[in-house]
Order: sequence, then structure tokens, then C-alpha cells
Amino acid sequence: MFLAQRLLMGAVLVAGVLVLNFLLIRLAPGDPAQVLAGQMGGATPELLARIRADYGLDQPLAGQLATYLGNVLRGDLGTSYFFDRPVAELIAARIGPTILLVVTAQLGAILLGVVMGVLAARRPHGLLSGAVTVLATVGYATPVFWTGIMLIILFASILPVFPVEGMADASYDGNPLAYALDVAHHLVLPAATLGIIFLAQYARLARASMIDVLGTDYIRTARAKGVRQRRVVFHHALRNAILPILTVAGLQFGNLISGALLVETVFNWPGMGR
Repeated sequence: MFLAQRLLMGAVLVAGVLVLNFLLIRLAPGDPAQVLAGQMGGATPELLARIRADYGLDQPLAGQLATYLGNVLRGDLGTSYFFDRPVAELIAARIGPTILLVVTAQLGAILLGVVMGVLAARRPHGLLSGAVTVLATVGYATPVFWTGIMLIILFASILPVFPVEGMADASYDGNPLAYALDVAHHLVLPAATLGIIFLAQYARLARASMIDVLGTDYIRTARAKGVRQRRVVFHHALRNAILPILTVAGLQFGNLISGALLVETVFNWPGMGR
């Protein structure tokens, strides 16, 4: 019953977003037929009428909405007025680089954040713990586009070790391994820019969660039995402490995608943001 309710709420939310998206586009200033006619070289009444008929713009608003929702249910997202190509085709051409950027940034932020948080939790009042807290505060408060610009200045101007735009060099010679390494080289700065703000959150959360778990009875029991400190931390405590981090990571995935759009603009990454 709970799952059915959640699925129903999700379906209602998606339907609401679709309707709102449709109305925003239709109520925005401008006429799509005029835009398309301008690209074709002239806006005669006959051409405008034909374009409106081809795109269904001559129908009442309710009829256009019904057609739009029906097409979406069949997987047809319509045709772009600007590119005059299927929207699904445009998304398919751009979604791969965005997924690569988002997944790389998410995994890197989780792994580094957990490691930093665990090391800081072992000595809650030590220098490393304080450094993690400062890093988390600064990283969370820094705008992602500013971080990208600073990384470009540092690693492209002062220390020119990473490329700053695009996904790969134009001089691709057909070697798949060389291409993969080139993409990874281009991916370093965008993924670091996107991951830093989430790395800060995961590091703070990992530190707090580990401190709580390390103070529980079963951890004290394991230590009393003579279990080595490293096994206590990484085998017994981390398995429970990582659960809140994974939960937050799932909730933050939408924010990660929205941040990726800004990062793609800064680094000219050929994803959805472009």
C-alpha cells in the first residue's frame, strides 16, 4: 500500500510538471511559427498556416495539451522548434556526457568524503577534524561556477596540467584507449568542480555519523574483545555510519544534475547544459 501511494504521488508530480512545462512554453511571449518561418527565410501567411498545422499549433490550447500528454506517454517528446529535430534525439545526443560527469563527481565526492570523515572522526578534536570542518564550510558556501573559474586559473594558467574546455581533443586518431584517457583527462576539472560542494557535505556527515557510531555499546564491546582499531572503524562502524551518507547522496542527485548544467557551461562540456 505504501509503495502504491508513493508511485501514485510520483505520477501526479510528473503529470503536474508536464502540464506546467507545457503552459510555460505556450504562454511565453513569441510565436514558434514565426521563429521557424524566420529560419526558413520568410513569414508569409501561407507558410505560417502550414507550420501551425504541422506542429498542431492551430488547435485549441486544451487540444494541444491532450496531444502533448498522449505523445509523452508513448515516449514522443515532440519536435524542437529551434533545431527542427526530435527532442528525444537531441537529449540522447547530450545525455551521455552529462551522466558521465554527474556519476564521476558523485562517486568521487562520496569516496573522498567518507574517507575524510572517517579519519576526522577517529580524533574528533584533532587538527584533521578541524580541517575537515573548515573545508566543509568553505566548500558548501562556495558557488560552483566560482570554484570552476578558480580551478581553471590554477590548473590552466598557473599550472597548465589539465584542459579547460570540451570533452576530448579534436586530434582523435581512432584509438579507443587513447580516447578514453583523453576524456578522463578532460573530465578531471569539471568533475572536481561539481564534486567539491558535495564532498564537503559528505565529509561533515561522515564525521558526525562515525562519531555517533563509535560511541555505541557494540563498538565498545568490540574494543574490549581486543579487536584491532582499524577493523573496528572500517569493518564494524563504517557499515552502519555510511547509511545516512548514501541516503543523502540519493536525495542530492537532483541538485547534482542542476549543478552539472552550470559546470558544463563553465568548461564547455558537451552535455545537457549546452
